[in-house]
Amino acid sequence: MADSDPVKILVEDLSVSYDGKRAVAEVRLAVPARKITALIGPSGCGKSTFLRCLNRMNDPIPGARVEGRILLDDEDISGPDVDVDELRRRVGMVFQKPNPFPQSVFANVAFGPRLLGNGGGRAQLAEHVERSLARAALWDEVKDKLDDNALGLSLGEQQRLCIARLLAVEPEVILMDEPCSALDPIATLKIEELMRELSRRYTIVIVTHNMQQAARASDVTAMMMLRDDRVGTVIEVGPTQSIFTRPQDRRTEDYVTGRYG
Repeated sequence: MADSDPVKILVEDLSVSYDGKRAVAEVRLAVPARKITALIGPSGCGKSTFLRCLNRMNDPIPGARVEGRILLDDEDISGPDVDVDELRRRVGMVFQKPNPFPQSVFANVAFGPRLLGNGGGRAQLAEHVERSLARAALWDEVKDKLDDNALGLSLGEQQRLCIARLLAVEPEVILMDEPCSALDPIATLKIEELMRELSRRYTIVIVTHNMQQAARASDVTAMMMLRDDRVGTVIEVGPTQSIFTRPQDRRTEDYVTGRYG
Protein backbone atom coordinates (compact mmCIF):
# COMPACT_ATOMS: atom_id res chain seq x y z
CA MET A 1 0.00 0.00 0.00
CA ALA A 2 1.45 3.36 -1.02
CA ASP A 3 1.44 6.21 1.45
CA SER A 4 -0.80 8.17 -0.93
CA ASP A 5 -3.53 5.52 -1.04
CA PRO A 6 -6.64 6.61 0.89
CA VAL A 7 -7.56 4.29 3.75
CA LYS A 8 -11.09 2.89 3.73
CA ILE A 9 -10.82 0.71 6.84
CA LEU A 10 -8.31 1.17 9.66
CA VAL A 11 -7.95 -1.63 12.20
CA GLU A 12 -6.21 -0.77 15.47
CA ASP A 13 -5.19 -3.37 18.08
CA LEU A 14 -8.05 -5.70 17.29
CA SER A 15 -8.49 -8.76 19.52
CA VAL A 16 -11.27 -11.36 19.38
CA SER A 17 -12.07 -13.96 22.00
CA TYR A 18 -14.71 -16.67 22.36
CA ASP A 19 -15.78 -17.58 25.89
CA GLY A 20 -12.67 -15.89 27.22
CA LYS A 21 -10.24 -17.70 24.89
CA ARG A 22 -8.48 -15.39 22.48
CA ALA A 23 -8.53 -16.32 18.80
CA VAL A 24 -7.07 -13.15 17.29
CA ALA A 25 -4.91 -10.56 19.01
CA GLU A 26 -3.42 -7.12 18.37
CA VAL A 27 -4.18 -6.94 14.67
CA ARG A 28 -3.30 -3.68 12.97
CA LEU A 29 -4.17 -3.21 9.33
CA ALA A 30 -4.93 -0.36 6.96
CA VAL A 31 -7.22 -1.41 4.09
CA PRO A 32 -6.81 0.90 1.08
CA ALA A 33 -9.86 2.17 -0.77
CA ARG A 34 -10.69 0.69 -4.17
CA LYS A 35 -7.97 -1.95 -3.93
CA ILE A 36 -8.02 -5.69 -3.29
CA THR A 37 -6.49 -6.77 0.03
CA ALA A 38 -5.82 -10.49 0.46
CA LEU A 39 -5.60 -12.19 3.85
CA ILE A 40 -3.44 -15.31 3.68
CA GLY A 41 -2.11 -17.75 6.26
CA PRO A 42 -2.50 -21.32 7.49
CA SER A 43 -5.85 -22.76 8.56
CA GLY A 44 -6.89 -21.76 12.05
CA CYS A 45 -4.92 -18.51 12.22
CA GLY A 46 -8.02 -16.31 12.44
CA LYS A 47 -8.47 -14.99 8.91
CA SER A 48 -12.23 -15.57 8.72
CA THR A 49 -12.68 -14.44 12.33
CA PHE A 50 -10.92 -11.20 11.50
CA LEU A 51 -12.89 -10.74 8.27
CA ARG A 52 -16.21 -11.10 10.10
CA CYS A 53 -15.20 -8.29 12.44
CA LEU A 54 -15.23 -5.82 9.57
CA ASN A 55 -19.03 -5.84 9.43
CA ARG A 56 -19.70 -7.12 12.96
CA MET A 57 -20.81 -10.59 11.93
CA ASN A 58 -19.26 -11.95 15.12
CA ASP A 59 -21.83 -10.03 17.17
CA PRO A 60 -24.50 -12.80 17.23
CA ILE A 61 -22.02 -15.51 18.31
CA PRO A 62 -22.53 -16.37 22.02
CA GLY A 63 -19.46 -15.60 24.09
CA ALA A 64 -17.77 -13.54 21.36
CA ARG A 65 -15.91 -10.43 22.49
CA VAL A 66 -14.22 -7.95 20.17
CA GLU A 67 -11.78 -5.35 21.48
CA GLY A 68 -9.85 -2.61 19.72
CA ARG A 69 -11.07 -0.24 17.03
CA ILE A 70 -12.23 -0.63 13.44
CA LEU A 71 -12.68 2.67 11.63
CA LEU A 72 -14.73 2.84 8.44
CA ASP A 73 -14.11 6.21 6.82
CA ASP A 74 -12.71 7.36 10.20
CA GLU A 75 -15.86 6.31 12.10
CA ASP A 76 -15.70 3.57 14.75
CA ILE A 77 -18.07 0.77 13.71
CA SER A 78 -18.28 -0.72 17.22
CA GLY A 79 -20.15 2.14 18.86
CA PRO A 80 -23.53 1.46 20.49
CA ASP A 81 -25.24 3.96 18.19
CA VAL A 82 -24.03 2.26 15.00
CA ASP A 83 -26.85 0.91 12.82
CA VAL A 84 -25.56 -2.63 12.23
CA ASP A 85 -27.97 -3.27 9.35
CA GLU A 86 -26.71 -0.15 7.60
CA LEU A 87 -23.12 -1.18 8.33
CA ARG A 88 -23.72 -4.55 6.66
CA ARG A 89 -25.25 -2.80 3.67
CA ARG A 90 -22.11 -0.70 3.34
CA VAL A 91 -19.80 -3.65 4.08
CA GLY A 92 -21.27 -6.75 2.46
CA MET A 93 -19.99 -10.32 2.41
CA VAL A 94 -19.69 -13.10 -0.15
CA PHE A 95 -19.38 -16.52 1.45
CA GLN A 96 -17.37 -19.64 0.71
CA LYS A 97 -20.27 -21.51 -0.86
CA PRO A 98 -22.78 -19.77 -3.13
CA ASN A 99 -26.00 -19.16 -1.23
CA PRO A 100 -28.65 -17.92 -3.65
CA PHE A 101 -32.22 -17.87 -2.43
CA PRO A 102 -34.44 -20.67 -3.89
CA GLN A 103 -36.23 -18.06 -5.96
CA SER A 104 -35.90 -16.62 -9.45
CA VAL A 105 -32.72 -14.93 -10.61
CA PHE A 106 -34.62 -11.63 -10.73
CA ALA A 107 -36.01 -12.03 -7.20
CA ASN A 108 -32.54 -12.74 -5.81
CA VAL A 109 -31.10 -9.48 -7.09
CA ALA A 110 -34.25 -7.48 -6.36
CA PHE A 111 -34.42 -8.71 -2.76
CA GLY A 112 -32.17 -6.03 -1.23
CA PRO A 113 -33.67 -3.00 -2.98
CA ARG A 114 -37.17 -4.22 -2.15
CA LEU A 115 -36.24 -4.77 1.48
CA LEU A 116 -34.68 -1.31 1.72
CA GLY A 117 -37.63 0.26 -0.03
CA ASN A 118 -35.57 1.88 -2.75
CA GLY A 119 -36.35 -0.42 -5.66
CA GLY A 120 -38.90 1.97 -7.19
CA GLY A 121 -41.47 0.76 -9.67
CA ARG A 122 -41.20 -2.40 -11.74
CA ALA A 123 -39.36 -0.68 -14.60
CA GLN A 124 -36.93 1.05 -12.26
CA LEU A 125 -36.35 -2.18 -10.34
CA ALA A 126 -35.73 -4.05 -13.60
CA GLU A 127 -33.09 -1.48 -14.57
CA HIS A 128 -31.48 -1.86 -11.15
CA VAL A 129 -31.40 -5.65 -11.47
CA GLU A 130 -29.90 -5.46 -14.96
CA ARG A 131 -27.23 -3.01 -13.81
CA SER A 132 -26.26 -5.20 -10.86
CA LEU A 133 -26.09 -8.34 -13.00
CA ALA A 134 -23.99 -6.49 -15.57
CA ARG A 135 -21.56 -5.30 -12.90
CA ALA A 136 -21.27 -8.91 -11.75
CA ALA A 137 -20.48 -9.96 -15.35
CA LEU A 138 -23.56 -12.19 -15.40
CA TRP A 139 -26.18 -10.31 -17.42
CA ASP A 140 -25.38 -11.85 -20.80
CA GLU A 141 -25.63 -15.35 -19.32
CA VAL A 142 -28.93 -14.91 -17.48
CA LYS A 143 -30.86 -12.19 -19.32
CA ASP A 144 -33.12 -14.86 -20.78
CA LYS A 145 -33.35 -16.78 -17.49
CA LEU A 146 -34.50 -14.05 -15.10
CA ASP A 147 -37.62 -16.00 -14.14
CA ASP A 148 -35.74 -19.30 -13.69
CA ASN A 149 -34.88 -20.65 -10.25
CA ALA A 150 -31.41 -19.46 -9.29
CA LEU A 151 -30.51 -22.90 -7.98
CA GLY A 152 -30.48 -24.12 -11.58
CA LEU A 153 -27.42 -22.00 -12.39
CA SER A 154 -23.90 -23.42 -12.31
CA LEU A 155 -21.92 -22.89 -9.11
CA GLY A 156 -19.83 -20.18 -10.75
CA GLU A 157 -22.96 -18.40 -11.97
CA GLN A 158 -24.54 -18.76 -8.53
CA GLN A 159 -21.53 -17.10 -6.92
CA ARG A 160 -21.65 -14.21 -9.37
CA LEU A 161 -25.39 -13.96 -8.71
CA CYS A 162 -24.63 -13.62 -5.00
CA ILE A 163 -22.19 -10.85 -5.88
CA ALA A 164 -24.88 -9.16 -8.01
CA ARG A 165 -27.33 -9.46 -5.10
CA LEU A 166 -24.76 -7.71 -2.92
CA LEU A 167 -24.06 -5.00 -5.50
CA ALA A 168 -27.78 -4.25 -5.74
CA VAL A 169 -27.72 -2.60 -2.30
CA GLU A 170 -24.82 -0.32 -3.31
CA PRO A 171 -22.11 -1.39 -0.85
CA GLU A 172 -18.80 0.39 -0.37
CA VAL A 173 -16.77 -2.63 0.77
CA ILE A 174 -17.02 -6.26 -0.37
CA LEU A 175 -15.72 -8.99 1.94
CA MET A 176 -15.02 -12.37 0.33
CA ASP A 177 -14.39 -15.46 2.44
CA GLU A 178 -12.80 -18.11 0.18
CA PRO A 179 -15.26 -17.24 -2.62
CA CYS A 180 -13.72 -19.64 -5.14
CA SER A 181 -13.09 -22.71 -2.98
CA ALA A 182 -16.14 -24.54 -4.39
CA LEU A 183 -15.50 -23.50 -8.00
CA ASP A 184 -13.62 -25.05 -10.90
CA PRO A 185 -10.56 -23.25 -12.38
CA ILE A 186 -12.51 -21.56 -15.18
CA ALA A 187 -15.18 -20.23 -12.82
CA THR A 188 -12.41 -19.17 -10.42
CA LEU A 189 -10.70 -17.09 -13.11
CA LYS A 190 -14.01 -15.41 -13.92
CA ILE A 191 -14.43 -14.42 -10.27
CA GLU A 192 -10.86 -13.10 -10.17
CA GLU A 193 -11.42 -11.05 -13.33
CA LEU A 194 -14.65 -9.75 -11.81
CA MET A 195 -12.82 -8.77 -8.62
CA ARG A 196 -10.31 -6.72 -10.62
CA GLU A 197 -13.13 -4.94 -12.42
CA LEU A 198 -15.09 -4.31 -9.22
CA SER A 199 -12.05 -2.89 -7.43
CA ARG A 200 -12.36 0.20 -9.62
CA ARG A 201 -15.51 1.07 -7.67
CA TYR A 202 -15.37 -0.93 -4.45
CA THR A 203 -12.91 -1.81 -1.69
CA ILE A 204 -12.42 -5.59 -1.55
CA VAL A 205 -10.99 -7.79 1.21
CA ILE A 206 -10.58 -11.48 0.41
CA VAL A 207 -9.58 -14.48 2.51
CA THR A 208 -7.91 -17.14 0.41
CA HIS A 209 -5.77 -20.24 0.86
CA ASN A 210 -4.86 -20.10 -2.82
CA MET A 211 -1.46 -18.44 -3.06
CA GLN A 212 -1.69 -18.13 -6.83
CA GLN A 213 -5.02 -16.38 -6.45
CA ALA A 214 -3.65 -13.92 -3.91
CA ALA A 215 -0.66 -13.22 -6.15
CA ARG A 216 -2.79 -12.78 -9.26
CA ALA A 217 -5.73 -10.86 -7.90
CA SER A 218 -4.71 -8.68 -4.97
CA ASP A 219 -2.93 -5.35 -4.61
CA VAL A 220 -2.07 -5.74 -0.93
CA THR A 221 -1.43 -8.92 1.04
CA ALA A 222 -1.58 -9.39 4.80
CA MET A 223 0.02 -12.50 6.26
CA MET A 224 -1.62 -13.99 9.36
CA MET A 225 0.04 -16.58 11.55
CA LEU A 226 -0.43 -18.21 14.94
CA ARG A 227 1.82 -16.87 17.66
CA ASP A 228 3.50 -19.16 20.18
CA ASP A 229 0.39 -18.83 22.39
CA ARG A 230 -1.74 -20.17 19.49
CA VAL A 231 -3.42 -16.83 18.90
CA GLY A 232 -3.64 -15.44 15.38
CA THR A 233 -2.26 -12.08 14.35
CA VAL A 234 -0.97 -10.21 11.29
CA ILE A 235 2.80 -10.62 11.06
CA GLU A 236 3.45 -8.81 7.79
CA VAL A 237 1.58 -6.64 5.30
CA GLY A 238 2.64 -4.95 2.11
CA PRO A 239 2.21 -4.72 -1.66
CA THR A 240 1.41 -8.20 -2.97
CA GLN A 241 4.44 -8.33 -5.27
CA SER A 242 6.75 -7.54 -2.35
CA ILE A 243 5.13 -10.09 -0.06
CA PHE A 244 5.56 -12.83 -2.64
CA THR A 245 9.02 -11.92 -3.90
CA ARG A 246 10.72 -10.04 -1.05
CA PRO A 247 8.98 -10.89 2.24
CA GLN A 248 10.57 -9.42 5.35
CA ASP A 249 9.48 -12.15 7.75
CA ARG A 250 10.95 -15.63 7.38
CA ARG A 251 7.59 -17.17 8.31
CA THR A 252 5.95 -15.37 5.39
CA GLU A 253 8.65 -16.61 3.04
CA ASP A 254 8.22 -20.18 4.26
CA TYR A 255 4.46 -20.01 3.78
CA VAL A 256 4.32 -18.46 0.31
CA THR A 257 7.04 -20.82 -0.97
CA GLY A 258 5.33 -23.92 0.46
CA ARG A 259 7.91 -24.67 3.14
CA TYR A 260 5.62 -23.87 6.06
CA GLY A 261 5.03 -26.90 8.29
